[in-house]
Amino acid sequence: MPVLGIGLSTIIAIICAIHVIRTGQSLYWLFILFVFPFFGSLVYFIAIILPNLRSSHSGYLIESQLRKAFNPAKELREAQQVLEISPTIDAKVRLAKALVDNGRVKEAIPYYEQALSNIYKTAPDILLQYALALYQDKQYDKAIEQLDLLRKTNPNYSSAEGHLLYANILVALDKQQQAQQEFNALLGYTPTFEALSCYLAALIRWGNTEEARKQLLEFETRLKHMPKHAKRLNAQWIKEIKQIEAQLGKSS
Repeated sequence: MPVLGIGLSTIIAIICAIHVIRTGQSLYWLFILFVFPFFGSLVYFIAIILPNLRSSHSGYLIESQLRKAFNPAKELREAQQVLEISPTIDAKVRLAKALVDNGRVKEAIPYYEQALSNIYKTAPDILLQYALALYQDKQYDKAIEQLDLLRKTNPNYSSAEGHLLYANILVALDKQQQAQQEFNALLGYTPTFEALSCYLAALIRWGNTEEARKQLLEFETRLKHMPKHAKRLNAQWIKEIKQIEAQLGKSS
């Protein structure tokens, strides 16, 4: 949604331009930023801002996520090398995550199990990743055990991702009433399109087409007023919801 007639990409480019001036970067960046505001800002972030963040933990995490997204096979090779050099808990978790990202879930599970030891036995982030791997391997009972353990041992830990995973596992276990309650709670505080897509798939599975159509009407209203950049970010889930909508239309 434009802000005072200025697009989001232009606003980001202006922020980057301010960074150029304040940090004394080459002025050719200003030309790139304002001629190509979206891609220029992305390139500037990766080339200039991100390297300066590497010394911080948050910056390292951002860089790591970008690397995994753009080249998961390379991330897997690097994770394997790191583990060979130093078999730490972090190295095992990194390799396990890389294996999952490359569709090798069965190989990832033992590394998560090795990581969940000693003081890390109830580490919430590792438990959550482990539960996801078990879910993808269709070990649903074991997956929900890990999430229950996470809840019990980390009562203040909050994760919408974990909540959605819990709901999806309940669907897979055919626990409709419990899954319905979890989806209602989840969509109440974080109505993401990913969660909605999963909920719609569950409703179709349960034969509850009336509720599915109600949710789709609300989805269309939200989509109509959603800014273009938000649509791009949610493209995968919008596509899946549209496919469910088409499927429901054919069955009516």
